[in-house]
Amino acid sequence: MKAITRIVALIVLCIAPLAVKAASPESYRIAVVPKGTSHEFWKSVQAGLVKAQREFAEQGVTVDILWKGPIREDDREQQIQVVENFVARRVDALVLAPLDSRALVRPVELAAQAKIPVVLIDSGLDSDIPISSASTDNYNGGVIAARHLAKLLGGKGKVIMLRDVAGSMSTGLRGDGFADTIAKEFPEIVLLSGDQYGGPTRDTAYRMAQNLLNRYGREVDGVFSVNEPTVVGMLLALRDSGLAGGRVQFVGFDAATPLIEALHAGDIQGLVVQDPLKMGYLGVKSAVAVLRGEAVPQVIDTGCTIVTPENINEPQVDALVHPPLSEYL
Repeated sequence: MKAITRIVALIVLCIAPLAVKAASPESYRIAVVPKGTSHEFWKSVQAGLVKAQREFAEQGVTVDILWKGPIREDDREQQIQVVENFVARRVDALVLAPLDSRALVRPVELAAQAKIPVVLIDSGLDSDIPISSASTDNYNGGVIAARHLAKLLGGKGKVIMLRDVAGSMSTGLRGDGFADTIAKEFPEIVLLSGDQYGGPTRDTAYRMAQNLLNRYGREVDGVFSVNEPTVVGMLLALRDSGLAGGRVQFVGFDAATPLIEALHAGDIQGLVVQDPLKMGYLGVKSAVAVLRGEAVPQVIDTGCTIVTPENINEPQVDALVHPPLSEYL
Protein backbone atom coordinates (compact mmCIF):
# COMPACT_ATOMS: atom_id res chain seq x y z
CA MET A 1 0.00 0.00 0.00
CA LYS A 2 2.86 2.37 0.84
CA ALA A 3 4.51 1.55 -2.50
CA ILE A 4 1.32 2.45 -4.38
CA THR A 5 1.00 5.68 -2.44
CA ARG A 6 4.62 6.55 -3.30
CA ILE A 7 4.03 5.88 -7.01
CA VAL A 8 0.92 8.06 -7.02
CA ALA A 9 2.84 10.87 -5.32
CA LEU A 10 5.62 10.65 -7.93
CA ILE A 11 3.09 10.82 -10.76
CA VAL A 12 1.50 13.90 -9.18
CA LEU A 13 4.90 15.54 -8.83
CA CYS A 14 5.71 14.88 -12.48
CA ILE A 15 2.36 16.09 -13.81
CA ALA A 16 2.09 19.20 -11.62
CA PRO A 17 4.84 21.24 -13.34
CA LEU A 18 3.32 20.42 -16.72
CA ALA A 19 -0.06 21.60 -15.52
CA VAL A 20 1.39 24.81 -14.16
CA LYS A 21 3.27 25.43 -17.41
CA ALA A 22 0.18 24.77 -19.48
CA ALA A 23 -1.88 27.08 -17.32
CA SER A 24 0.72 29.88 -17.27
CA PRO A 25 0.04 32.76 -19.68
CA GLU A 26 2.14 33.27 -22.79
CA SER A 27 4.64 36.02 -21.99
CA TYR A 28 7.66 37.55 -23.75
CA ARG A 29 10.21 40.29 -23.07
CA ILE A 30 11.22 41.95 -26.33
CA ALA A 31 13.95 44.59 -26.44
CA VAL A 32 13.62 47.19 -29.20
CA VAL A 33 16.69 49.28 -30.01
CA PRO A 34 16.09 52.14 -32.48
CA LYS A 35 18.75 54.38 -34.02
CA GLY A 36 17.46 57.23 -31.89
CA THR A 37 14.37 58.32 -30.00
CA SER A 38 13.90 62.03 -30.64
CA HIS A 39 12.78 62.26 -34.27
CA GLU A 40 9.14 61.75 -35.25
CA PHE A 41 10.10 58.72 -37.33
CA TRP A 42 11.06 56.79 -34.20
CA LYS A 43 7.94 57.89 -32.36
CA SER A 44 5.95 56.31 -35.20
CA VAL A 45 8.00 53.12 -34.84
CA GLN A 46 7.22 53.12 -31.11
CA ALA A 47 3.51 53.55 -31.86
CA GLY A 48 3.70 50.42 -34.01
CA LEU A 49 5.21 48.48 -31.13
CA VAL A 50 2.34 49.50 -28.89
CA LYS A 51 -0.21 48.55 -31.55
CA ALA A 52 1.23 45.04 -31.76
CA GLN A 53 1.49 44.80 -27.97
CA ARG A 54 -2.19 45.66 -27.56
CA GLU A 55 -3.26 43.12 -30.17
CA PHE A 56 -1.35 40.40 -28.32
CA ALA A 57 -2.88 41.50 -25.02
CA GLU A 58 -6.34 41.02 -26.53
CA GLN A 59 -5.30 37.42 -27.27
CA GLY A 60 -4.13 36.89 -23.69
CA VAL A 61 -0.44 37.18 -24.61
CA THR A 62 1.79 39.47 -22.55
CA VAL A 63 4.50 41.26 -24.54
CA ASP A 64 6.75 43.46 -22.44
CA ILE A 65 8.44 46.02 -24.71
CA LEU A 66 11.83 47.29 -23.52
CA TRP A 67 12.49 50.44 -25.61
CA LYS A 68 15.90 52.10 -25.50
CA GLY A 69 18.13 53.75 -28.09
CA PRO A 70 21.07 56.14 -28.29
CA ILE A 71 20.52 59.86 -27.90
CA ARG A 72 22.38 60.73 -31.10
CA GLU A 73 21.85 58.83 -34.33
CA ASP A 74 25.59 58.56 -34.93
CA ASP A 75 26.49 57.14 -31.51
CA ARG A 76 27.43 53.61 -32.50
CA GLU A 77 29.14 52.90 -29.18
CA GLN A 78 26.04 53.75 -27.18
CA GLN A 79 23.85 51.58 -29.39
CA ILE A 80 26.32 48.71 -29.02
CA GLN A 81 26.19 49.10 -25.23
CA VAL A 82 22.40 49.11 -25.24
CA VAL A 83 22.29 45.88 -27.25
CA GLU A 84 24.93 44.22 -25.05
CA ASN A 85 23.03 45.20 -21.90
CA PHE A 86 19.83 43.65 -23.25
CA VAL A 87 21.74 40.48 -24.13
CA ALA A 88 23.12 40.35 -20.58
CA ARG A 89 19.55 40.71 -19.25
CA ARG A 90 18.56 37.66 -21.33
CA VAL A 91 15.60 39.22 -23.10
CA ASP A 92 13.55 36.80 -25.19
CA ALA A 93 14.08 38.60 -28.51
CA LEU A 94 15.79 41.67 -29.94
CA VAL A 95 14.31 44.06 -32.51
CA LEU A 96 17.09 46.29 -33.84
CA ALA A 97 17.50 49.24 -36.21
CA PRO A 98 21.29 49.17 -36.69
CA LEU A 99 23.06 52.52 -36.79
CA ASP A 100 25.94 50.93 -38.66
CA SER A 101 25.78 47.89 -40.91
CA ARG A 102 29.15 46.62 -39.64
CA ALA A 103 29.62 47.98 -36.13
CA LEU A 104 26.50 46.20 -34.84
CA VAL A 105 27.48 42.78 -36.20
CA ARG A 106 29.42 41.73 -33.10
CA PRO A 107 26.62 42.61 -30.62
CA VAL A 108 24.18 40.65 -32.79
CA GLU A 109 26.58 37.69 -32.74
CA LEU A 110 26.53 37.88 -28.93
CA ALA A 111 22.74 37.78 -29.02
CA ALA A 112 22.87 34.69 -31.23
CA GLN A 113 25.28 33.00 -28.84
CA ALA A 114 22.78 33.69 -26.04
CA LYS A 115 20.00 32.12 -28.17
CA ILE A 116 18.23 35.47 -28.51
CA PRO A 117 16.59 35.79 -31.95
CA VAL A 118 17.17 39.09 -33.78
CA VAL A 119 14.72 40.89 -36.06
CA LEU A 120 15.80 44.02 -37.95
CA ILE A 121 13.72 47.07 -38.75
CA ASP A 122 14.46 50.14 -40.88
CA SER A 123 18.07 49.29 -41.75
CA GLY A 124 20.18 46.29 -42.68
CA LEU A 125 23.24 44.54 -41.28
CA ASP A 126 26.22 42.81 -42.91
CA SER A 127 25.26 39.52 -41.28
CA ASP A 128 23.02 36.54 -41.96
CA ILE A 129 22.16 36.12 -38.25
CA PRO A 130 18.96 38.23 -38.19
CA ILE A 131 15.96 36.04 -38.90
CA SER A 132 13.79 38.69 -40.52
CA SER A 133 13.89 42.33 -41.57
CA ALA A 134 10.97 44.77 -41.93
CA SER A 135 11.98 47.92 -43.78
CA THR A 136 11.57 50.14 -46.78
CA ASP A 137 13.19 49.14 -50.05
CA ASN A 138 15.54 52.07 -49.53
CA TYR A 139 17.35 51.84 -52.85
CA ASN A 140 14.01 52.00 -54.63
CA GLY A 141 13.09 54.98 -52.46
CA GLY A 142 16.13 56.78 -53.84
CA VAL A 143 15.08 55.83 -57.37
CA ILE A 144 11.61 57.29 -56.75
CA ALA A 145 13.14 60.52 -55.43
CA ALA A 146 15.45 60.86 -58.44
CA ARG A 147 12.65 60.34 -60.94
CA HIS A 148 10.38 62.82 -59.21
CA LEU A 149 13.09 65.48 -59.02
CA ALA A 150 13.96 64.88 -62.68
CA LYS A 151 10.29 65.33 -63.59
CA LEU A 152 10.20 68.63 -61.71
CA LEU A 153 13.32 69.77 -63.59
CA GLY A 154 12.10 68.67 -67.01
CA GLY A 155 14.96 66.19 -67.26
CA LYS A 156 17.80 68.71 -67.16
CA GLY A 157 19.74 70.80 -64.66
CA LYS A 158 22.22 70.57 -61.80
CA VAL A 159 21.46 68.94 -58.46
CA ILE A 160 23.07 68.21 -55.11
CA MET A 161 22.40 65.53 -52.52
CA LEU A 162 22.85 65.61 -48.75
CA ARG A 163 23.43 62.25 -47.06
CA ASP A 164 23.31 61.77 -43.27
CA VAL A 165 25.95 59.55 -41.61
CA ALA A 166 28.42 57.10 -43.10
CA GLY A 167 27.74 53.44 -42.36
CA SER A 168 23.94 53.61 -42.22
CA MET A 169 22.71 51.02 -44.70
CA SER A 170 19.19 52.41 -45.07
CA THR A 171 20.08 56.00 -45.91
CA GLY A 172 23.17 54.88 -47.79
CA LEU A 173 20.98 52.86 -50.14
CA ARG A 174 18.67 55.85 -50.65
CA GLY A 175 21.60 57.97 -51.70
CA ASP A 176 22.94 55.24 -53.98
CA GLY A 177 19.54 54.73 -55.59
CA PHE A 178 19.26 58.46 -56.24
CA ALA A 179 22.77 58.87 -57.65
CA ASP A 180 22.59 55.74 -59.82
CA THR A 181 19.23 56.73 -61.30
CA ILE A 182 20.38 60.25 -62.15
CA ALA A 183 23.48 58.83 -63.86
CA LYS A 184 21.68 56.09 -65.78
CA GLU A 185 18.38 57.67 -66.74
CA PHE A 186 18.95 61.42 -66.96
CA PRO A 187 22.08 62.33 -68.94
CA GLU A 188 21.18 66.02 -68.94
CA ILE A 189 21.12 66.23 -65.14
CA VAL A 190 24.47 66.75 -63.42
CA LEU A 191 24.97 65.64 -59.81
CA LEU A 192 27.30 68.36 -58.52
CA SER A 193 27.76 66.83 -55.09
CA GLY A 194 26.59 63.42 -53.89
CA ASP A 195 29.01 62.44 -51.15
CA GLN A 196 28.49 65.09 -48.46
CA TYR A 197 27.23 63.98 -45.03
CA GLY A 198 25.03 66.22 -42.91
CA GLY A 199 25.40 64.25 -39.69
CA PRO A 200 22.79 62.99 -37.23
CA THR A 201 20.92 66.18 -36.28
CA ARG A 202 19.14 69.05 -37.99
CA ASP A 203 21.85 71.40 -36.68
CA THR A 204 24.76 69.46 -38.15
CA ALA A 205 22.80 69.01 -41.39
CA TYR A 206 22.00 72.73 -41.49
CA ARG A 207 25.68 73.64 -41.30
CA MET A 208 26.62 71.25 -44.09
CA ALA A 209 23.67 72.41 -46.20
CA GLN A 210 24.85 76.00 -45.79
CA ASN A 211 28.32 74.99 -46.97
CA LEU A 212 26.90 73.25 -50.04
CA LEU A 213 24.66 76.17 -50.96
CA ASN A 214 27.48 78.66 -50.43
CA ARG A 215 29.53 76.62 -52.87
CA TYR A 216 26.93 75.66 -55.47
CA GLY A 217 23.88 77.81 -54.69
CA ARG A 218 23.79 79.83 -57.93
CA GLU A 219 24.16 76.68 -60.02
CA VAL A 220 21.72 74.43 -58.17
CA ASP A 221 18.37 73.59 -59.73
CA GLY A 222 17.40 70.72 -57.44
CA VAL A 223 18.21 69.11 -54.09
CA PHE A 224 17.67 65.71 -52.48
CA SER A 225 18.12 64.96 -48.76
CA VAL A 226 17.98 61.40 -47.42
CA ASN A 227 16.15 61.55 -44.05
CA GLU A 228 14.28 63.73 -41.56
CA PRO A 229 17.22 65.65 -39.98
CA THR A 230 18.96 66.28 -43.32
CA VAL A 231 15.69 67.45 -44.92
CA VAL A 232 15.03 69.85 -42.03
CA GLY A 233 18.61 71.13 -42.13
CA MET A 234 18.50 71.67 -45.89
CA LEU A 235 15.08 73.32 -45.65
CA LEU A 236 16.40 75.88 -43.17
CA ALA A 237 19.46 76.55 -45.32
CA LEU A 238 17.36 77.02 -48.48
CA ARG A 239 15.10 79.47 -46.67
CA ASP A 240 18.07 81.40 -45.29
CA SER A 241 19.60 81.58 -48.77
CA GLY A 242 16.40 82.77 -50.41
CA LEU A 243 16.23 79.59 -52.52
CA ALA A 244 13.07 78.07 -51.02
CA GLY A 245 9.58 78.38 -52.46
CA GLY A 246 10.41 76.49 -55.65
CA ARG A 247 13.43 78.55 -56.69
CA VAL A 248 15.32 75.30 -56.11
CA GLN A 249 13.24 72.13 -56.49
CA PHE A 250 13.53 70.15 -53.26
CA VAL A 251 12.75 66.47 -52.72
CA GLY A 252 13.27 64.83 -49.34
CA PHE A 253 12.73 61.59 -47.43
CA ASP A 254 10.43 61.10 -44.40
CA ALA A 255 7.32 62.86 -43.15
CA ALA A 256 7.90 64.83 -39.94
CA THR A 257 5.41 67.60 -39.15
CA PRO A 258 7.65 70.52 -40.23
CA LEU A 259 8.32 68.77 -43.54
CA ILE A 260 4.61 68.31 -44.28
CA GLU A 261 4.05 71.95 -43.40
CA ALA A 262 6.85 72.93 -45.79
CA LEU A 263 5.25 70.81 -48.52
CA HIS A 264 1.96 72.67 -48.05
CA ALA A 265 3.87 75.98 -48.08
CA GLY A 266 5.60 75.18 -51.36
CA ASP A 267 9.14 74.99 -49.92
CA ILE A 268 9.34 71.22 -50.55
CA GLN A 269 8.08 69.72 -53.81
CA GLY A 270 8.08 66.05 -52.86
CA LEU A 271 8.67 63.69 -49.95
CA VAL A 272 9.34 59.97 -50.17
CA VAL A 273 7.38 58.69 -47.20
CA GLN A 274 7.88 55.41 -45.37
CA ASP A 275 5.61 53.55 -42.97
CA PRO A 276 7.57 53.45 -39.69
CA LEU A 277 4.49 52.51 -37.67
CA LYS A 278 4.21 49.39 -39.79
CA MET A 279 7.91 48.65 -39.25
CA GLY A 280 7.54 48.69 -35.49
CA TYR A 281 4.34 46.66 -35.65
CA LEU A 282 5.82 43.96 -37.88
CA GLY A 283 9.06 43.91 -35.91
CA VAL A 284 7.21 42.82 -32.77
CA LYS A 285 4.85 40.48 -34.63
CA SER A 286 7.81 38.77 -36.32
CA ALA A 287 9.74 38.46 -33.05
CA VAL A 288 6.82 36.75 -31.33
CA ALA A 289 6.30 34.46 -34.32
CA VAL A 290 9.95 33.39 -34.15
CA LEU A 291 9.68 32.73 -30.41
CA ARG A 292 6.67 30.54 -31.13
CA GLY A 293 8.65 28.57 -33.70
CA GLU A 294 6.65 29.92 -36.62
CA ALA A 295 8.12 30.70 -40.03
CA VAL A 296 8.60 34.39 -40.88
CA PRO A 297 9.61 36.07 -44.16
CA GLN A 298 13.30 36.89 -44.34
CA VAL A 299 12.54 40.29 -45.88
CA ILE A 300 9.35 42.33 -45.47
CA ASP A 301 9.07 45.42 -47.67
CA THR A 302 6.98 47.96 -45.75
CA GLY A 303 6.70 50.21 -48.81
CA CYS A 304 7.24 53.88 -49.61
CA THR A 305 5.24 56.54 -51.46
CA ILE A 306 6.07 59.86 -53.08
CA VAL A 307 3.95 62.56 -51.47
CA THR A 308 3.33 65.76 -53.42
CA PRO A 309 1.09 68.82 -53.09
CA GLU A 310 -1.21 67.11 -55.59
CA ASN A 311 -1.82 63.87 -53.67
CA ILE A 312 -1.26 64.80 -50.03
CA ASN A 313 -4.97 64.97 -49.22
CA GLU A 314 -5.76 61.50 -50.58
CA PRO A 315 -6.89 59.22 -47.70
CA GLN A 316 -4.12 56.62 -48.08
CA VAL A 317 -1.44 59.29 -48.26
CA ASP A 318 -2.91 61.25 -45.36
CA ALA A 319 -2.76 58.12 -43.19
CA LEU A 320 0.99 57.89 -43.86
CA VAL A 321 1.82 61.53 -43.20
CA HIS A 322 -0.41 61.78 -40.14
CA PRO A 323 0.06 58.50 -38.26
CA PRO A 324 -2.23 58.13 -35.21
CA LEU A 325 0.52 58.63 -32.62
CA SER A 326 -1.84 59.95 -29.93
CA GLU A 327 -3.79 56.69 -30.14
CA TYR A 328 -0.76 54.69 -29.01
CA LEU A 329 1.66 57.03 -27.20
